[in-house]
Amino acid sequence: MFNSNAYAAASATSPLASTTIARRDPAEHDVQIQILFCGICHSDLHSVRNEWSEFMPTVYPIVPGHEIVGRVTTTGSAVTRYKTGDLVAVGCLVDSDRTCPRCKAGLENFCPNQTLTFNSPDKYLGGVTYGGYSDSIVVDEHFVLRVPSNLGLAGAAPLLCAGITTYSPMRHWGVTKGKKVGVVGLGGLGHMAVKIAHALGAHVVAFTTSPSKKDDALRLGADEVVISRNTDEMKKHAGSFDFILDAVSAEHDINAYINLLGIDGNLTIVGVPPKPLSVIAFGLIAGRRSLSGSNIGGIPETQEMLDFCGTHNITADVEVIPIQKVNEAYERLVQSDVKFRFSIDMSSLRSE
Repeated sequence: MFNSNAYAAASATSPLASTTIARRDPAEHDVQIQILFCGICHSDLHSVRNEWSEFMPTVYPIVPGHEIVGRVTTTGSAVTRYKTGDLVAVGCLVDSDRTCPRCKAGLENFCPNQTLTFNSPDKYLGGVTYGGYSDSIVVDEHFVLRVPSNLGLAGAAPLLCAGITTYSPMRHWGVTKGKKVGVVGLGGLGHMAVKIAHALGAHVVAFTTSPSKKDDALRLGADEVVISRNTDEMKKHAGSFDFILDAVSAEHDINAYINLLGIDGNLTIVGVPPKPLSVIAFGLIAGRRSLSGSNIGGIPETQEMLDFCGTHNITADVEVIPIQKVNEAYERLVQSDVKFRFSIDMSSLRSE
């Protein structure tokens, strides 16, 4: 083992603070990575504050972070995909059983024995895994991804969660040129969805409750912007969408968007509202519409997403912060006071 500097929370009410954690020495199939940037995902905050205790209780201390980009510093003797100096990424997964049908289909994100990047049982060292709010990480090469060289690293980091979370359902539901796609919510996930849907060739309509976000939505690639509280604007689009991505994590009326779907249209949920959503069955029945959910993607699809973003020069819009401002960033995140994602410059951790 070796020591790595990190920021961790000791309890649900504790601020993140500087600490030292143990990392395993690289085994034959492992890649050791110096972390350069780590995005802040809203799930980091939920986990730190144990807000998902019913289905994903937090084990303390917790080192969050699963939007990691960095540089390879050491490789195990059997590693074939990467070499020292390569720019690489690590997302939400660092291991799975690799033998189940889901893994064999490249759907490691649905593996029943997956290991998450943080707060997941660590089969090597015991305890739980520690994430990207640290200066280094060791990961099996199967779960390491290659970053296109043309992408800015600070903006590339959030692709590892926000990017794949929005790309995967669009690919699954066949978003292509000529499709009409709606994006509900223009936050960390929603702004990536607009960029990706635009690059896929769709006609993109952004839905927001904030008129002040209209210019941002158009800049990001939306063809139209609808203020969702305006009933007349909503009615104009009734029954016309092929696909809608709902990225809102607050309580809202999902039926208003189901009614915008055309025949066989799909609405996919990627946001996590705090309370169950009430769905009117007739809205689905009337147009053979479907309602689904999606999480991240498997390793092959995540690499596909990174390559797609490289081809189209897509990164997240980020505000780069030093690790010392992470607690302030969390408070701002609660207030939606960021356009549109925080990215931590990990050189700030090495300067401590």
